[in-house]
Amino acid sequence: MRSTDFAYHLSKYFKTYMPGALGLRKQSILSYKKGFHVFFRFMKNTRGVTPDEITIDTFNVELLMEFLDNLEDNGNSISTRNHRLTVLRAFFKYIQLVDPEHILLMQQLLNVKHKKSPKPTVNYLTIDGVKCILEAPSFTTRHGYRDMMLIATLYETGARVSEITGLTIGDIRFESPATALLHGKLGKSRIVPLSDELADKIQNYLKKEKLTGFECRSKLLFTNRSGNRLTGAGVRYILKKYADRIRKEHPTLIPEKLSPHSLRHSKAMHLLQSGVDLIYIRDVLGHEHLKTTEIYAKTDGEKKRKAIEAAYCELPDDSGFAGDWNEDVGLMQWLDDICK
Repeated sequence: MRSTDFAYHLSKYFKTYMPGALGLRKQSILSYKKGFHVFFRFMKNTRGVTPDEITIDTFNVELLMEFLDNLEDNGNSISTRNHRLTVLRAFFKYIQLVDPEHILLMQQLLNVKHKKSPKPTVNYLTIDGVKCILEAPSFTTRHGYRDMMLIATLYETGARVSEITGLTIGDIRFESPATALLHGKLGKSRIVPLSDELADKIQNYLKKEKLTGFECRSKLLFTNRSGNRLTGAGVRYILKKYADRIRKEHPTLIPEKLSPHSLRHSKAMHLLQSGVDLIYIRDVLGHEHLKTTEIYAKTDGEKKRKAIEAAYCELPDDSGFAGDWNEDVGLMQWLDDICK
């Protein structure tokens, strides 16, 4: 079995373990598959080794480091490098469970750490910036109205782009209090509140699209022109189209780099600035750890300024001193003495 052990375990990993034991959704599994495709291309291009020739014993620390360095050499960011390592590390942990013979090798590979990278800045819009983006689409056209609803829902829910493209009509609760059920990473779902205004607009949107029947509950809320699921690239294109248009008239209102994730950041910052506790913001965003959410508190300069002002202690009046420090004979003598 030595010649096919890698292919056997990889097949079991993707077909059985990830969807079964881990309960991962299709999109998450596809992301991990893409990581292995990148590794296969590396092996073919640099070693002349095809996927069917790879065995578990093919792996070693030197090979893993060469693969990771090759990613950066080809223009990939440190975050991409770290994600590829995460994909491989998850597989190595699986091998430890099902193939004890390779535990030592897997432990050596798992000792390869993620590379440290500079903390990214949080790119977010002001309230006025969000309003401009929402007003940019033409409400008189079908796709313009769809774009407005997509951007509004993306912002209000603080959803990741994969969560918004997978949102079905049945995931929306229109009865008060209105909510949206988002399907997040690793198969985890969360319920986030919707304003009554947005819930009413979504209902109006569904009436226009003739998607109000019970049989439509399983259909996607937002689709592309072909009626299929929007891709992440498609959502980025829609947002960029309106951002570029607004930036021409208001160059300082829209950041140069704007992505769908920027709307998620914007929602978090606006909640924080409104006095919402970080714990609740964490729940809205679906963060596993509060530490992840704390980045918004560190970024909010206005909140820092107010905190500093609240802790301000008035300094004593110095109006009585009008001379020159050099004229203070006692002070100058003391300085001369300690400098000897």
